[in-house]
Amino acid sequence: GVEPQSETVWRQADRYEVPRICFVNKMDRIGADFFRCVEMFKDRLGAKPAVLQLPIGSESEYLGVVDLLTMRSIIWKDESLGAEFVDGDIPDDMADMAAEYREALLELVVDQDDAAMEAYLEGIEPDLATLKACIRKGAIAGAFVPVLNGSAFKNKGVQPLLDAVIDYLPSPAEVEAVRGTKIDSDEEVVRASRDDEPFSALAFKIMTDPFVGSLSFIRIYSGVLNTSDSILNSAKNARQKVGRMLLMHANSREDIKTAYAGDIVALAGLKNTTTGETLCSPTDPVVLEKIDFPDPVIEVAVEPKTKSDQEKMSTALGRLAQEDPSFRITVDPESGQTVIKGMGELHLEVLVDRMRREFDVDANVGAPQVAYRETISREADVDYIHKKQTGGSGQYARIKITFSPLPPGSGFQFESTVVGGRVPKEFIPGVQKGLLSSNDSGVLAGFPMIDYKATLYDGDSHDVDSSVMAFEIAARAAFREGIQKAGPKLLEPIMRVEVVTPEEYMGDIIGDLNSRRGNISSMDTRGNARVINAQVPLANMFGYVNNLRSGSQGRAQFTMHFDHYEQVPQGVADEVRAKLA
Repeated sequence: GVEPQSETVWRQADRYEVPRICFVNKMDRIGADFFRCVEMFKDRLGAKPAVLQLPIGSESEYLGVVDLLTMRSIIWKDESLGAEFVDGDIPDDMADMAAEYREALLELVVDQDDAAMEAYLEGIEPDLATLKACIRKGAIAGAFVPVLNGSAFKNKGVQPLLDAVIDYLPSPAEVEAVRGTKIDSDEEVVRASRDDEPFSALAFKIMTDPFVGSLSFIRIYSGVLNTSDSILNSAKNARQKVGRMLLMHANSREDIKTAYAGDIVALAGLKNTTTGETLCSPTDPVVLEKIDFPDPVIEVAVEPKTKSDQEKMSTALGRLAQEDPSFRITVDPESGQTVIKGMGELHLEVLVDRMRREFDVDANVGAPQVAYRETISREADVDYIHKKQTGGSGQYARIKITFSPLPPGSGFQFESTVVGGRVPKEFIPGVQKGLLSSNDSGVLAGFPMIDYKATLYDGDSHDVDSSVMAFEIAARAAFREGIQKAGPKLLEPIMRVEVVTPEEYMGDIIGDLNSRRGNISSMDTRGNARVINAQVPLANMFGYVNNLRSGSQGRAQFTMHFDHYEQVPQGVADEVRAKLA
């Protein structure tokens, strides 16, 4: 059915107005129910499904689909692993259902074409080409979402799905021109998906290949790219030369010399390019919208078992971080300990396993730690003077700052409302830099600060003794004083948890989630199983997979992802601070 991560992806697609197709996968699995999934599209996603296929059988009896456009059946051969299929008549026991669903499909899609609508009202059904054109128009406009089904693992339904991508989703030339900005200003730049436009592309994935090294997957939004071209990484303002360019297929790759607007290709050997960065023409640079990556919510310490593993571990972690921007690495400046951070326990387990398996690194891994955050609960004003005289020119800076809480998810914001040159404009970046550097360590327990605003509204300077450094030092001290006055509080990551379980384990699972400080948000039925949705602090979810497996005899499963930060209860906050002390 529709899982929590599917809802997250759907919301992102809504935000960017991305046309889409729904594919109900794993129709051969126990409990598969195509029609329930279609209802979930309506209830959970608010989608208007346009069902193009009906499943023939389900679970172990899943054979193929009824194509409602051609009113024919497609049966895949098991012995060819789905590579071959047979086109035939609709099974007799499905004829009435197929007719009913086709009529509903026609009523939905002919609305996209006036001529087709008029003909349909007069009793004339649209031909196949007109029907496909109506579906394409509606899918691109977001009027409805085409729905297909199959079993990707057994290659059943894959060919019609790929055909649907071509038939119903927009080509690069049909989507809105991409927008970016100039490197050194906020002036908007528009790039249409045409070959005669200046080259612009976005690196959306980095992968380490054992044969060719680093591969940067790029989507070309405009222009033409040739091997040996010089391109600019506008995020780093660094030029690079294009070497080998590859067209990636499912199980093979093809060397090419030229790529065009709309193409997706892989560039081998690009240095210092990470996911989300823009590559463009050096003579006509642009910065495309960056990809936003969430901050990590969990961290573990890792250390190599031997000295020979030290260098290998650094290389391995560097490459893994290059591939996955939600994976972060820090080194404690005092202890020298390496700490890796990610989006969950499983996320880090997979990366550590890859480090051991792919890079042959033997390492000890510590217990996972929660990535707490700190914020403030009320507004506070600070008037701070930094004054130091050591012979010769001294240091002087006076700043007046208001610290204000912001809504969750706002991060840190800085604003200067100083008028009349009380703080010369050349010193204001020093104030901002001092506050930013202080954000890494809050006053409660040393965790990063989020969701607050610092407004510099007044101050004073000295003609000789004031400098950017003096104002930076003043800002750091004002931060400590102001945050203390603003009611600092500790925040913890809250995870959205979905547990799917047989009925008989419901009571025990709900009791266990409650004991983990969880809040049950809803309970539902999914076929023969029950679905429990809850919000649980990450700190209480460590090791949950083993508890759930043993408590349900392996019959229950769960998914979990980050939802939001929430204030830690005082008793728990005291425990966290005591552990750190």
